[in-house]
Amino acid sequence: IFFFVMPMLMGGFANWLVPLMLVMPDMAFPRLNALSFWLLPGSMIFLVVSAFTGDGAGTGWTIYPTLSTYKFHPSSSVDFVIGALHLGGVSSIAGGINFCTTAYSMRIGAMTGLRVAMFVWCVGVTALMLVIAMPVLGGALTMLLADRHYNTSFFSPDGLGDPVLFI
Repeated sequence: IFFFVMPMLMGGFANWLVPLMLVMPDMAFPRLNALSFWLLPGSMIFLVVSAFTGDGAGTGWTIYPTLSTYKFHPSSSVDFVIGALHLGGVSSIAGGINFCTTAYSMRIGAMTGLRVAMFVWCVGVTALMLVIAMPVLGGALTMLLADRHYNTSFFSPDGLGDPVLFI
């Protein structure tokens, strides 16, 4: 989802189609668009490196807190996965800000909100949800990283933490 479906739909297809539907030459912030694009290969490299570091990240696809704690998985591969998800989240936030700004403010004068194509509205709403949800994911990943390295107990049941809080 984070590294194929969303980049292909939001980053590729919508990046090409939204400016065309709004009769604009480019997105609202072209450099932010480039930053969003170039952060994604870096995060994918982190994710691939995590598979070949130590034992690999055997924590499940949601990085389950009990499996990803330092006690049960001391390899640094989990740190690479957390770093990859952080970079992917920053990329999604940057792209989401760009899509929101483009969809809501980069229209020609005669194109009111009701004349904009439904695809543009859907991309704008999806981007808004990304901008709202990705910082929450980043905060949870930061708390998980703190549990791994700084002896906190956000998700550790040993220190009165709640592993279900992550999910």
